[in-house]
Amino acid sequence: MELEQEHHLPEEYILVSPATRAGEQFVQLLKVKKIPFALIVNSYAEKVRFEGMGIEHVILLDTQRQELWVMPNLNIGKVYLFERSLPLCCRYIQICRSWTSEPVYVITEGSNSRMIYKGLGANYIIHTNGGSAAFLL
Repeated sequence: MELEQEHHLPEEYILVSPATRAGEQFVQLLKVKKIPFALIVNSYAEKVRFEGMGIEHVILLDTQRQELWVMPNLNIGKVYLFERSLPLCCRYIQICRSWTSEPVYVITEGSNSRMIYKGLGANYIIHTNGGSAAFLL
């Protein structure tokens, strides 16, 4: 009976902001490995594009309007934010930090933003040259 109850617990979803090529490759890897995930995007065009790729959970966020930052109806686990811009990544950290107690990872090609991201609640800042992010799993 106990095992039955465990089976009904909601799945934990990895949350990804696939703002870079490495981020999109990371999403493809999650898909191939059948790891439950959701995406966050801040434009309707991105939402439509990712849904067109067969991605089931694409969360469209208006990063300018804080009153609209509502937690999705998913059990959010780890968060992977691929940095395209400092302001957008900062907003995503502010939004997502309250959605999970699991680590928030920022994957960046820059080197100046480490303390800013840490101050906003990111647990890990990973510097990359834009190559594969498969090592994150």
